Amino acid sequence: MNLREFMAVARALADENRVRMLLALRGGELCVCQITELFGLAVSTTSKHLSILYQSGLLDARKEGRWIFYSLAGKEAPAPARAAIRWVARALAEDRQLARDTADLKKVLALDPAVLCKRLCRR
Repeated sequence: MNLREFMAVARALADENRVRMLLALRGGELCVCQITELFGLAVSTTSKHLSILYQSGLLDARKEGRWIFYSLAGKEAPAPARAAIRWVARALAEDRQLARDTADLKKVLALDPAVLCKRLCRR
């Protein structure tokens, strides 16, 4: 990792919403609509945050039809990006907000993603 890549990771982690999104993905991939619902942000705001995390190398993305799914960076990601993910998860393991996010995510995952995405696209 060079200085430019390091700074991209540092900038990506400098926003509370992005850190919360990063940690919400610990359980597996989520579509943009699920992440939007979880955090109550506008779809455009959620997409911008996810784009920054993706460009920094902290997330992987895949497109399926109109939907975009994000997951934590895999084994192909640079070692420093994987280390940053582990560090954030360890450092915030006891955080109350992240515990609430985990509980809220269970509710979001119980919703039908197709219905959720249709509803969010109408906003």
